[in-house]
Amino acid sequence: MMRVALVHYWLLGMRGGEKVLEALCELFPQADIYTHVYDKTSVSPVIKRHKVTTSFIDRLPYSRKYYQKYLPLMPMALEHLDLGDYDLVISSESGPAKGIIPNSSAVHICYCHSPMRYLWNMYRQYHDGTSGLTRLMMPPLAHYLRTWDVTTAQRVDAFAANSHTVAARIRRYYRRPSTIIHPPVDTVGFQPVPSSEIGDYYLMAGELVAYKRPDIAIEAFNRMKAKLVVIGKGEELRRLTALAGPTVTLMGAQPFEVLKHHYARCKALIFPGEEDFGIVPVEAMASGRPVIAFGRGGATETVVHDKTGLFFDEQSVECLIDAVEAFERWSFNPADALQRASLFAAGQFKQNFSALVDSVMQGEPHVYDHAGGPVTGQDAGHACKIQASSGVEPWPDPLSLMH
Repeated sequence: MMRVALVHYWLLGMRGGEKVLEALCELFPQADIYTHVYDKTSVSPVIKRHKVTTSFIDRLPYSRKYYQKYLPLMPMALEHLDLGDYDLVISSESGPAKGIIPNSSAVHICYCHSPMRYLWNMYRQYHDGTSGLTRLMMPPLAHYLRTWDVTTAQRVDAFAANSHTVAARIRRYYRRPSTIIHPPVDTVGFQPVPSSEIGDYYLMAGELVAYKRPDIAIEAFNRMKAKLVVIGKGEELRRLTALAGPTVTLMGAQPFEVLKHHYARCKALIFPGEEDFGIVPVEAMASGRPVIAFGRGGATETVVHDKTGLFFDEQSVECLIDAVEAFERWSFNPADALQRASLFAAGQFKQNFSALVDSVMQGEPHVYDHAGGPVTGQDAGHACKIQASSGVEPWPDPLSLMH
């Protein structure tokens, strides 16, 4: 039997990265899991059934709360793990994971949610949000970690990217091609409702952090005096609560059934951030509802403009207002959203990832596009253009970009 190790950055909740790990656990029920920090009360039964080994980070003081403070030690912690007994190593990378050292005969596949944002594409935002000693130490530590991050990319036999957006980052930062395999979404967990049950509110859901730009949505709905329901928690919750006007309701974190209820009955999902992939728009479409999204990043690969939603081209209050007003004049067929969401079901992820593993283990070429080509945002003709076309643009062969 093939011996398999799954390496994940940390296990402290069940967000998108952990949903991918859960699907990998189902694909490889015999696999062992390696991670930096593990809280067994915060993960699914599927993950808990596996043997989990932690790095020495887990034994450091307050590591489950302040694990990010130990980031400079994580390269050494990964390289200290003993993975010499495995034939296949699959790393799940968003935080440090791919830097393990497998044996020379093993195959190492990295499923990359994104090269570490705080080192690469969002370094400036993270740096500007710090102060004191952290602000002083971040530049030299980030320089060291980037060097290590690029070096360890050469330890990977094949990369899988969760979107075209992430594949472009892998090309830029690591100079490596990748197979595009969208992450699994539990589309069957959501159901549409009759049109008579659709409410009079818009919905914004997900983690409330600055880069997702929830402030834009709240200010836009304050100005429009239109109803917006916000479900989620995060570091921005207190500030956003103070910003919210009388038509904006912040509910904080809610059980799945409450989220499911609001997805199915909202007029549309508001998605103002630029994401690597973005599971939330797929969940909204699986509920039969359209999406109003910023037209960059992962949303352009899931939402079909003028069919399952509308894009706006600038992260500003004015452009979001324009998009909502355009939406009010737009007609929508829920069947289009349901059909689109079905393309991102968990079964599709497992099929595509299994095909990648088979090809790499057999030594075959392994750069594919399992996504079928992105639905991309167009450059705005003016600041607040609402996109008028949903044509699918061909994506270039990643191999051609290596020459």
